[in-house]
Formats: sequence, C-alpha cells, structure tokens
Amino acid sequence: MMFPQLSDPTGNDSCLDLSTVCNRSANEDALELPTFSTAAKIRVIITFTLCAVSAVCNLMVLWAASNGGKRKSHVRILIMNLTVADLLVTFIVMPVDAVWNITVQWQAGDFTCRLLMFMKLVAMYSCAFVTVVISLDRQSAILNPLGISEAKQKSKVMLTVAWTMSVVLSLPQMFIFHNVTITVPENFTQCTTRGSFDQRWQETLYNMFTFVCLFLLPLIIMIFCYTRILIEISSRMARTNLRSRDVHLRRSHNNIPKARMRTLKMSIVIVTSFIVCWTPYYLLGLWYWLFPEEMEETVSHSLTHMLFIFGLFNACLDPITYGLFTIHLHQGLKRCQQTSSAHVELENNTCLMQMTCQSPQQHAASGGYNTQSEGLKDHKAKNASGSIVLVSKI
Repeated sequence: MMFPQLSDPTGNDSCLDLSTVCNRSANEDALELPTFSTAAKIRVIITFTLCAVSAVCNLMVLWAASNGGKRKSHVRILIMNLTVADLLVTFIVMPVDAVWNITVQWQAGDFTCRLLMFMKLVAMYSCAFVTVVISLDRQSAILNPLGISEAKQKSKVMLTVAWTMSVVLSLPQMFIFHNVTITVPENFTQCTTRGSFDQRWQETLYNMFTFVCLFLLPLIIMIFCYTRILIEISSRMARTNLRSRDVHLRRSHNNIPKARMRTLKMSIVIVTSFIVCWTPYYLLGLWYWLFPEEMEETVSHSLTHMLFIFGLFNACLDPITYGLFTIHLHQGLKRCQQTSSAHVELENNTCLMQMTCQSPQQHAASGGYNTQSEGLKDHKAKNASGSIVLVSKI
C-alpha cells in the first residue's frame, strides 16, 4: 500500500517486494525468506492491544454521538465520520497487519489480497480526508461566522467528496496487488505489487502519487486552514483591544464564542495528532522510494515497526480528544444511571402498591386501615425519596 512494511509487514522485507535484493540474493544462492522475528512478535502484541483500545474508545464515541439527540449538529456529524474512519483502521488495517506478521506469507487467496489492500487504503485515505474536512469546516466557522446555517449542508457535501475520493483513489490497489508464488527455496506466496509495473520508476511514481494524496496535500491544506484561522483570531484580538474592554470581557478571550473556540481547539488537537503520528512513517516511506538501497543499509526493521505502530496510535488519540473537548461520555453514563434509577423507583412503587392493596384485608378487623394506609403513604413517599437519594449517591 505504501512502502513494503505496509504491503508486506513481515519485518524482513520479502524479496517479492524488493526485487533488487531478491535478484542479488538469488545470484548468490543465498535467498532468505522472511520469518516471524522478535520485532514482528512485539509489533503483533502492540497492534492487537491498540486494536482493542481503539475499538472500545471509538465505539463509545460513536454511541455517544449517535445518541446525542434527534437533531445532530454538523460538528457531531463530522466527529461521527472521523470515528467511522478510525474504526476502519481499527478493524481492517490493524488486524490485517497483525495476522500477516504472524503468517509471514499471504494465505488468504488472490481476491482477498486485492480486496483488503483496497480497503486498507480506503481506511487511510478516509482518515486523512475527513481530517481535512474538519479543518475546512473550522476555517469557515471562524472566517464566516454568519454562515452557520449553511455549514451543515457544506459539511455534508465535503464529506461525500471525501469518502468518494477515498474509494476512487484506492481502486488501483485492486489491480496492482495480487498473489505471487515462488518455489525456490520453497513454496512461498505473498500479496505484492511485483510484476504490475514494467519499470521501477513507474511503481515509484505511483507511490509518490499516493504519498501526495494521502499525506502531503492534506498536510498543506490543514496548515493553510489553521494559518488563516490564526491570522483571523489575531486580527480580531487586535480590533477588540482597540474597542471597549467591557465588550472584550463579555466574550471569550479572542472575541469568539466559547463553544466555537472549544471546537476549534479540538480540531487543532486532532490535526496535530494526525501529523505527529504519521509524519515519521511517511517520511521513511519517501526515503525508501527515492533511495531504497541506502535506506535498507541505514534503517533497522525494528524502527519501521515502531514508526508504523506510532502511526496507528492516532486512531486511539482521536476518541480521547472527542471526550475531552466535545462529547462528554460521562453524560451517556449518567443517562444509563438515570434509566437504572427509574427502573428501581418503578419497582419500589409497584411493591408499595401491592402492599396497599393487601392492607384492607389484613387490617379491616382491627379498624386500623386508615391509619395504616396513611402510614403506608408516608412510607411510600419516604422510600421513593430514599431511592432517589441512594441513586444520586451512586
């Protein structure tokens, strides 16, 4: 998908991907097949751990966002879309990478090879493009605050374009990846691009195109958006300082509503985490495409494992960011507690009603019905209020 560790994560770089290394080794009769190395084992453990954490966190955020009310704001819709993109990374990229490291060679067939390589790139593109949409939306919200009524429609259009581009740009994966099997020194099958390009420069060109669309272009757009936002905020602060200080104190510290400022901070953290997590790995990939032999001699396979895992960590950071800035997950838990308290109170009331219905038969002879009934009413009220207190303490 990107450079060999994404298309062949075995850690020893299958010769099916590195044709130069493979030919040299074959001429020297010293061809070595990749193995499940110690670095790969550590990578598998960490990847499965990240997969579990990311799945729990992102599913909680998706549940909280989808249950946030009938009318969802466009910011919430953006968050849900990025959460879905993170879940694609969680349930496709992470498990495929971990299992492929364990099996070393590809054992899922040619069609699955093509399909999963396509889905992996869709997941990666969607994360990048939805992050770009969030940046564009925040730019529009700050630079054109009066256009809030059109923001939801614009975000829907941008999201549609983002997902469509993710699918379209990933389609070549279905054609360039395929199963290749060698018989010397033994039967070994790998899902690779070997044989799909006549010249090495053609594969380098395709990889560079993927690099530009997947990382470089989104990075430029995000930097451009937040630079404009920073300039706008600075100019507003300057204008506010020239006006009455009272007006300045009635608004947030930069004359922007606090809710919008909180969302802006959230989006900045999301973009920063994306850049910080993936930049080292993409730069390593760029180095490999331009100077493969030099990189092979300089960079250890353990480092490539570490950088890829660091990139996957971004899928875990996003839901944490949502929880801190926008979606308060404790509100969802509080709703669950309120539902539980309602059930407890309903059960208490039902028991008291049954007791009240039985009391005439039990106390008619003693003439104590009225007094006992009033006592039961008081007891009922005390129980009901007591249950509320207990639940509130919980």
